[in-house]
Amino acid sequence: MSLAEVQNAISEKKICILIPTYNNEKTLKRVIDGVLSYTGSIIIVNDGSTDSTPNILSQYPELTVITLPQNKGKGNALKTGFRKAKESGCHYAITIDSDGQHYPDDIPVFVEALLQEKEDILLIGNRNMSQDGIPKKSSFGNRFSNFWFWFETGIKLQDTQSGYRLYPLHKVPKKYFTPKFEFEIEIIVRTAWRHVPVKNVPIKVLYDPAERVSHFRPFKDFTRISILNTILVTITLIYIIPRNFINNFKKKSFKRFIQEDVLESDGSNRTKAFSIALGVFIGLSPFWGFQTLLVISLSVLFKLNKVLAFIASNVSLPPFIPLIIAASLFLGAPFVEGDSNILNQDLNFELIKNNLLQYVIGSFILSTALSAISGIITFLFLSKLNPES
Repeated sequence: MSLAEVQNAISEKKICILIPTYNNEKTLKRVIDGVLSYTGSIIIVNDGSTDSTPNILSQYPELTVITLPQNKGKGNALKTGFRKAKESGCHYAITIDSDGQHYPDDIPVFVEALLQEKEDILLIGNRNMSQDGIPKKSSFGNRFSNFWFWFETGIKLQDTQSGYRLYPLHKVPKKYFTPKFEFEIEIIVRTAWRHVPVKNVPIKVLYDPAERVSHFRPFKDFTRISILNTILVTITLIYIIPRNFINNFKKKSFKRFIQEDVLESDGSNRTKAFSIALGVFIGLSPFWGFQTLLVISLSVLFKLNKVLAFIASNVSLPPFIPLIIAASLFLGAPFVEGDSNILNQDLNFELIKNNLLQYVIGSFILSTALSAISGIITFLFLSKLNPES
């Protein structure tokens, strides 16, 4: 795209450039001047800087500058900028860090990618973290973040930590719970949960130790990010995955759902059979309260079909619980000493408490046997229905 085409697209799409800054006096002016080559629609959030940042910003009276009296974190600065952008009538905001690692001449990359899409999208710059010159701790942190983003959304990205992004302002959540670096993880996960596509676009990156000032605190911020991911994973397992499963089921006929989401889903017949076997094993094992967490986690770990495993884990629905308890106690009886006869006793959790070892042993025998049987039957059924070459 030519410069004029980029400038016209920025105006037509109502895109602004949002620059959060905190004590980046060495690089701030260069970043602003670079962005001005493409647009004057710039919002700068001075997040309580204590260096010469105010003096630098005073040289640009034509730009929108928001000065926060106290540094409260990048997340808070971005939220402040988003509010101002929407108040100004912007539909999209491209965020660029002021520490000099991002090149303003990559703005056309975001604009062109947006123009190619038929729907709103959230774009994240891919910095190619495997190239020479990238700090190892940054590369590791990015891989760590990529894995959890995939676990929480099902979307595979090469870079989830880059601050160079394009946000669809009217599609992102309105309220957030994190104020600092972890905000950039929260917003992309929760936006993806809203079924907004999230994609990478290739960008350049510069790590100059003589200029760059990083405010990332390894221990504190990594701890905050880990806590956030724990919360997001929990929400994914207990709400997002069941919600998506139910929504997909509602949108399709039962036959179409089975055909598209189960039989034609990713994985070989063997993988699908193992998924069913895993679900049955977890569903019948004595992991009360943790069955969904375990079955999804193990499905991800062993690259199995999460939908099939989740469905199969519901073998322990309430109507079947008495039968499962009775079968488990019966199968475990030969392995314990004493009076283990349960035929003349009421089947309840008090019975399990009094015969806990018997129940645990029997439940694992039952779950192992039925998971093997269900896996074999599933494999034979799928092989007949959809033979693999």
